[in-house]
Amino acid sequence: MLNCAIIMGRLTADPELKTTPNGISVTSFTVAVDRNYQKPGQERQTDFINVVAWRQTAEFVTRYFRKGQMIAVQGSIQVRGYEDRNGNKRSAVEIVADTVSFCGSKAETGAGGQSAGAPAPAGNPAPPVPAYQQDSGAGFSNAAPDDFSSVEMDDELPF
Repeated sequence: MLNCAIIMGRLTADPELKTTPNGISVTSFTVAVDRNYQKPGQERQTDFINVVAWRQTAEFVTRYFRKGQMIAVQGSIQVRGYEDRNGNKRSAVEIVADTVSFCGSKAETGAGGQSAGAPAPAGNPAPPVPAYQQDSGAGFSNAAPDDFSSVEMDDELPF
């Protein structure tokens, strides 16, 4: 069986670290993800996807991510049931994060006005962490065929 989800979007709020009675770190946050398809003449739709992260992943997210920052999450989809305050049975769909990554450049600012490398709020100091850097555009696609030389093959392997 396969249960794999990968999303990339912006955090809708600062993640908050909580601890279970057993001392396990956990955080829940929501990621705003734009839909790929946009109907002509209408604004692009956005989905708000709930994510939960445990242990070191939760500590990493709360330490280095802030509202408005781009984030990539890889994990599995979980559906869990619960009872609301009125006794009605409800279900929640969320992604349980296995891996969380930076997206965008350090200089990019999010909706919250802070950059990816912005310091953490007081009481939760964090050393600066380099953000993922986009390719500068200088790649193989810009090279001319004359920029490459042919490699002569002999019967010996190079390794």
